[in-house]
Amino acid sequence: MQITPSILSADFARLADEIARIPSADGVHVDVMDNHFVPNLTIGRPVVEAVMAATDHPIDVHLMIENADRWAPEYAETGAKTITFHVEASQAPVRLARELRRLGARASLGLRPATPIEPYGDLLREFDQILIMTVEPGFGGQKFLESMLPKISRTRELAQRHGVDLAIQVDGGVSLETIERCAQAGADVFVAGSAVFTADDPDAMVRALAQAVAAAPSLGQVLLEGGC
Repeated sequence: MQITPSILSADFARLADEIARIPSADGVHVDVMDNHFVPNLTIGRPVVEAVMAATDHPIDVHLMIENADRWAPEYAETGAKTITFHVEASQAPVRLARELRRLGARASLGLRPATPIEPYGDLLREFDQILIMTVEPGFGGQKFLESMLPKISRTRELAQRHGVDLAIQVDGGVSLETIERCAQAGADVFVAGSAVFTADDPDAMVRALAQAVAAAPSLGQVLLEGGC
């Protein structure tokens, strides 16, 4: 189980200081948006490299950009631990995943809320992680989509059925009110932005989120009890 706060909700004028406020985090989630794939424009490779130079935390780059096949390898070349690209923005997701792994990054496949996981069941071995968006991508601070919980469970079940050791990340509206349900559904990597960086003590919030996940029953228990 990992808590990876998103700096999308941090003070961009003080990113190094903001990241220093979350020493208990398991990594730092960096959102790259191009104002085409999503209606927002954030940062690019130079800022990603600056963030990497400012922290020892593993960097998890989430690319919400068009033409991922062209640009994702450049972000892998920065040394980021994980690169997430969206299946909706890739013409050859398997080829891209293999290229990211060749460059030393973990390959993560992102899905918008309306994109089903089932068509990619046979391809799960090609990826280290699946990112289930629990809001529409593009902006922080959105309300969690409860309708994504069954999708998280189906993704975990598909991974188990295919015998794949797969991380399932959730991003969007993750807070103390929602994180336990995500964990119960089968997620094990949690991106929290506004919940962390709007807190009086961001690191205390990171620890509280981790404790909430630790207290959540496993997917197996939930299934036995007739849950998700």
